[in-house]
Amino acid sequence: MEFAETGFRTRAVTLLKSPAVRVGMSISIATGLYGVSFGALSVTSGLSFWQTMALSLLLFSGGSQFAFIGVVAGGGSGIAAMGAATLLGMRNGIYGMQLNALLRPQGWRKYASAHLTIDESTATSTGQTDPVEQHRGFWTAGIGIFVLWNVFTAVGALAGSALGDPKQWGLDGAAVAAFLGLLWPRLKGREPVAIAVVCALATVLAVPFVPAGVPILIAAVVAALTGWFSHGRSDEGLEPDVDPYASEHPHRSHPHGGRS
Repeated sequence: MEFAETGFRTRAVTLLKSPAVRVGMSISIATGLYGVSFGALSVTSGLSFWQTMALSLLLFSGGSQFAFIGVVAGGGSGIAAMGAATLLGMRNGIYGMQLNALLRPQGWRKYASAHLTIDESTATSTGQTDPVEQHRGFWTAGIGIFVLWNVFTAVGALAGSALGDPKQWGLDGAAVAAFLGLLWPRLKGREPVAIAVVCALATVLAVPFVPAGVPILIAAVVAALTGWFSHGRSDEGLEPDVDPYASEHPHRSHPHGGRS
């Protein structure tokens, strides 16, 4: 028994010293806290406590969740709300392909990792160079955010009526700021930055003239058309920090000429 306890303490100390675990834990706390804003905005948008919790537990994609309740609050239809949420959620499918090649989960871990694949877990994992740290970063951030996001969603939903209008507290902008903070540094090259700016401008211009939920669809069309007809460099885009195929092709150069 003493030997087992010693081994457990040793593993715990090793994990706490892991750079990926420390990053994952800090991101989990920061991201989980603004689950309060989603919970509060959701109930003030007309959803019940249990509907709010179902979105966080089952959808578990912050941007998609905020898009859904934003459309509902603006009077948009359920189809428009689902369309906006789906468009934002498509990025997780792209992350999933990258992480499947990078982490190669097996068995039940493949299904669990699919649900935990979000912006933060992807960024934490791909920001590491060591394969062990990549796994630790993904699972620490993914599990940590899932637990804290749902806990604070419940807190926000229960406190929603007491808070009054969440916009007075700036809660409606918390998720947007966090999403931009993750996205913007990962845009590589001038063309993807220009596309992001044009899409944001198209969304702002469309808001006064079209129903809720449609501006984001317009932005998606603008991005798709721009990407289809553009002739940018192949090494520009929203790229991972680590080449997931580097272990299979050790002599392959990194797309940015950096770490491999």
